[in-house]
Amino acid sequence: MAFLELNDVWFEVNGKAIVREVSLSPPPGSFLALIGPNGSGKTTVIRLLAGLLLPTRGVAYLEGRDLRQWSRREVARKVAVVPQDTHLDFAFTVRDIVAMGRHAHLGRFQPEGAHDRAVIEQAMARADILDLRARLVTELSGGERQRVLIARSLATEAPTILLDEPTASLDVAHALETYELCRRLAREGKTIVMAVHDLNAAARYADRVAVMQGGRCVAQGRPEEVMNERLLADVFGVQVEMYRSRGGWMSFVFHLGPVAAEVAEYPR
Repeated sequence: MAFLELNDVWFEVNGKAIVREVSLSPPPGSFLALIGPNGSGKTTVIRLLAGLLLPTRGVAYLEGRDLRQWSRREVARKVAVVPQDTHLDFAFTVRDIVAMGRHAHLGRFQPEGAHDRAVIEQAMARADILDLRARLVTELSGGERQRVLIARSLATEAPTILLDEPTASLDVAHALETYELCRRLAREGKTIVMAVHDLNAAARYADRVAVMQGGRCVAQGRPEEVMNERLLADVFGVQVEMYRSRGGWMSFVFHLGPVAAEVAEYPR
């Protein structure tokens, strides 16, 4: 049984369908990349999986139970969310923010124990922010704040982590580290679902890909099954070339117009 599942889910706002007929069931221990143009429904799917939005039609399941039957505290122990918006208004330290990931496991006035402190330290280390621990989050760059939120999600010890375009504010090195970390977490048994704009990263790091277009999931499967030139050209409205990198993974080059002859010489 899939840990998280959307079964023929619709989500409507004022009678307009934002997401329609979406069925997803990422296998436990997998890294699922959601790809698609802006406005295709990726963020809405993330929020539906997290229980932050409730389907207008269809059912979202967590461990085989309708998400409506779970309390927010119960869901927080099972599913961690890294939002796209990294805006943090209050002058908490980095460590304070990461420690908030333990709230679902502690009583209202219960202090941190040795295990909590160890989990917080490990989460900061894995997100490469130990050197920022005493800094105020209001003083950090957008990329640094995103890494703090990733560390907070790790501190929950939730078996599923949902990430909404977490690399949008990161430099190349930290973006790659984030993809590598998510792949390692999946191999350790966590279920990772990430909305991704970088199609080359999705092809390289994800176990599975779900393609969103106009609120529907139009294809899903292993990257090599789903990510072909014709489908990507149709979904994104661009010309697409696919070739194999030196490492053997699929890579794509995109063009707004016809491919110029001098550009069409990439090895396949």
